[in-house]
Amino acid sequence: MDVRTGDMDLSVIVASGSGDLIRVLWGCDPVIHEILRGSSSLEEARRDLFVHLNTIEEHLFDTHSDKGFIELDILERSNARGCIRVFKNIIQRENEDLTNFSALKLLFRIAKNEIDPEQVNKGFVSEFIYLFKGINCNSGLYSDKDSLRFFELSGREAAVERTKLLDGYSSKMESFLSRYRTGLEPELVARREELKNDILDYFGASDDDWDDYRWHIRNVICDKEIVGDLVRLGSHEIEGLELAEEYGIPVQITPYYLSLFDKDNRGVFDTVIRAQVLPSARYCKNLVDNQRSGTSLDFMDEESTSPVEGITRRYPKILILKPYDSCPQICVYCQRNWEIKEIRDADMSPCRMEKAISLIRENLHITEVLVTGGDPLTLDDRYIDSLLGELAGIDHIERIRIGTRTFVTLPFRFTPDLIEILGQYHLWGEREVCMVTHFEHSCEVTPESLRSIRDMRSAGFSIYNQQVFTYYTSRRFEACKLRTVLKRSGIDPYYTFNTKGKDETVDFRVPIARVEQERKEEARLLPGIVRTDEPVFNVPRLGKSHLSAGQDHEVIMVTEDGRRVYRFYPWESKFELVEPYNYTDVSIYDYIERLSRDGEDVDEYRSIWYYF
Repeated sequence: MDVRTGDMDLSVIVASGSGDLIRVLWGCDPVIHEILRGSSSLEEARRDLFVHLNTIEEHLFDTHSDKGFIELDILERSNARGCIRVFKNIIQRENEDLTNFSALKLLFRIAKNEIDPEQVNKGFVSEFIYLFKGINCNSGLYSDKDSLRFFELSGREAAVERTKLLDGYSSKMESFLSRYRTGLEPELVARREELKNDILDYFGASDDDWDDYRWHIRNVICDKEIVGDLVRLGSHEIEGLELAEEYGIPVQITPYYLSLFDKDNRGVFDTVIRAQVLPSARYCKNLVDNQRSGTSLDFMDEESTSPVEGITRRYPKILILKPYDSCPQICVYCQRNWEIKEIRDADMSPCRMEKAISLIRENLHITEVLVTGGDPLTLDDRYIDSLLGELAGIDHIERIRIGTRTFVTLPFRFTPDLIEILGQYHLWGEREVCMVTHFEHSCEVTPESLRSIRDMRSAGFSIYNQQVFTYYTSRRFEACKLRTVLKRSGIDPYYTFNTKGKDETVDFRVPIARVEQERKEEARLLPGIVRTDEPVFNVPRLGKSHLSAGQDHEVIMVTEDGRRVYRFYPWESKFELVEPYNYTDVSIYDYIERLSRDGEDVDEYRSIWYYF
């Protein structure tokens, strides 16, 4: 470790104490340290810091300034400008008032030795280590200069050198991709077939039952005893299931999806599978705490965008229609966990749908309806036929989009009868019926799901995927594996969602910087036709903000525990005076530390700090 420059691996950051990190922090920018240490007041320090930052900016991009700055690589200087912008935001009084916290005040007190170094949060210090390194053009991002050889050459010689560089990128990607499993691999198919037979024996059922989606719905597994009888559970999983039972938190797993578990719980391929359907103790406790405190679980504030019951509208031409408030399977991190009910308690109100469809019929601006819920394909064919018939009878509806996870949780649902019903309303050149689904990981793509995709695509339906970028799917190139498998299977990647900022789902949440890093450094290496998904953050009430658009969000604060506070500008911000939304993210340091505990080489993620 070089205390003067902060030259250290990310793995060393994780292993170091707060006191050591503070010494590294001041070594990264002795000038800032001296300004803070020597100022007689916080306001004097603030003023002098702005002067210092303005001076650096002037030198970085003024050709008549200090030659040493201009000789620095333009990419390093550009990164420095971004870091300076963020630091200026953080030390603005306005942003302190908005967030009810002053990172500058905490830095000021640390510099004056008014706080025990070991009491300072490592996530907070780490943010400023990398910010100061960036401001001083010492990010460490560009230590490998192999790419420069290509620019020094021309013609065929340059092309050969460029090929070597591109092959290097590809080789690195392939080494990561090979780590992740798909449900099409013979070994996994065989293991899951064995567990499937155990499940059938347990329920006294046959192969014909297994192929009948209605059997799976009738035998949805809600009981922790049944889960424990069929697969080995860890102590933390048992604790979560016991708390869910105690607090009345619904748990639903289709027999098919349970067959995707690793029966022996070796933690090799099914961690992401288990996490989706087995609530953790922290999830249960946070959920109940929020309910008891009166905190709304409706993160997106759908109530404020629901003109009538059963409809959500956040955009001009499309709205959401929710005919049913349950699913064959309940995902722990579900956005709508506040309204999803167990199948036996689910509501399907004809009166509610009648009012909702009347609103759609009367509003000529609506051209597309997303039928979701709950999972509408839980409903029987007769109801689906009736509902789609009502929507198709509205002249101005050009597209009916069906949001369903049954490709993943209940692939037998796509029967010839259902496909025929859907086909009645899918009229080429007049009206489209398409499917939006949610594969979370490549290990969920199985021979059964592949058959359902094939049957739907053969009938002419497009299928799109929305992935939620959770901790369990966020390792290097893990989402790339999913994209490649889906595209080969006939599904187009559509959206990658940042996890909602819900307290109860904190186990799943990933820093926004990691989503941005994945897009730039991993997805970008794939062919364009494979990386068709867009990374987005859902702003409550107002809708999606594209994370690839830097002008749509900015960091305005770093909290005492190392969490970034973002200001999001909604999609209307360039033509309407809409109120920005402030969002407190999860800590990058905590995320990196968790990866380290789980055996990841965290130095592979070192550039994450420079995604804002």
